[in-house]
Amino acid sequence: MKIMLDAGHGYQTPGKRTPDGMREYEFNRAVASEAKSLLDKYAEVTVYFAHSDREDIPLRRRTDQANALKADVYISIHANAFGNGSWNDAGGIETFVYATKPQESLSLAKRIQTNMTDLTGLIDRGVKTGDFHVLRETKCPAVLVECGFMTNHLEASLLRSEDYRKLCAKAIVKSIVQHFRLELPETPRNTAIYRVQTGAFKTKSNAEELVKRLKAAGFEGTII
Repeated sequence: MKIMLDAGHGYQTPGKRTPDGMREYEFNRAVASEAKSLLDKYAEVTVYFAHSDREDIPLRRRTDQANALKADVYISIHANAFGNGSWNDAGGIETFVYATKPQESLSLAKRIQTNMTDLTGLIDRGVKTGDFHVLRETKCPAVLVECGFMTNHLEASLLRSEDYRKLCAKAIVKSIVQHFRLELPETPRNTAIYRVQTGAFKTKSNAEELVKRLKAAGFEGTII
C-alpha cells in the first residue's frame, strides 16, 4: 500500500502563522514525520512525502507525484486560522473532502475527525467539503485535516507541543489503520533452545540431587 503524506505549505510560504510567529509548516511537517514513523511499522506499507524541507513544492507537483506513484491514499496535514491574524476564540478540528470524490474519502475523513476529536479533546467542527487542489486533483481517496487553530491562543500552544503533534499523528495513523485494515508484521518465533549449566560435579549422585531440586522448582533438568 502506498500512502502519501502532505505537510501543507512550506517554510517559505508567506503568511499562515501564529500571531507570535510560528509558521504552519513547522507543525505540519512534525506531524507528517511522526505519522510516517508509525506507519512504517506496518506490513506492506510504503509512505511518501509530498512536501520537502528544501523547497516549497507547488500543489500541482504534489498531486502529480501522488498520481504517478498510484498512491492509495493522500492525507494533507494543516493547522487552521481565522480572521486577520490576531488572537481570537475560533477553535476545533475539521476535515475536508472534495464534493465529488468517492465515498471512501468521506468514510476515511469521518474516522480521522472522530479519532482527532476523541484524542485531542478539541471542538468537533465536522467533516466538510472543500474545493482544494490536493483533494480535487488526486486520483486516490484524499482528506485534508485541520488540526487546530493557530489564531487561538490555547490551541497555538498545543500546536507547538511535541506531545500534541504526536497525538495528532497517532489519530491520523489510527484512522488509516482502521480504514484500510493494516496489520503489523508477524513476529518470527524464536526456535532456538538455550540451556544453562547449573552445576558441575565429580559424583553423579550430587548431580541427580540437583536435578530433583530443579524439577521441584518447575524447571527441566538433564545430566550430561
